[in-house]
Amino acid sequence: MAYDERVANRIREALESKDLAGKALEEKALFQGLAFMVDDKLCVCVRNDVLLCRIGPDEYEAALDMNGVEPMIMNGRVALGYVYVSPEGYASREAFDSWIGKCLAFNKFARSSKKKK
Repeated sequence: MAYDERVANRIREALESKDLAGKALEEKALFQGLAFMVDDKLCVCVRNDVLLCRIGPDEYEAALDMNGVEPMIMNGRVALGYVYVSPEGYASREAFDSWIGKCLAFNKFARSSKKKK
């Protein structure tokens, strides 16, 4: 698992500063990095110094036009609603906060992949 601890700390601080309305915040090893789960749903992940943002299908197309953003491709298929954001795409505090905001906004509507017992 390779991830930039400084970026992980920025994500932690950003998420902890938000009102998560009592939703659980959990960290997991996922996608060869460190994933931040909110309410048992993937919210944002850091791999090396790249963010994997789960922003949903409504924000997806517009996000691809932004600086430093690429689609997530898994097993040769585009993962709609997920984008990779390189450091140039979140260099400013405002840009970083915007990405975290997009991830949290979609998290409210995202489905959990956690199996119910």
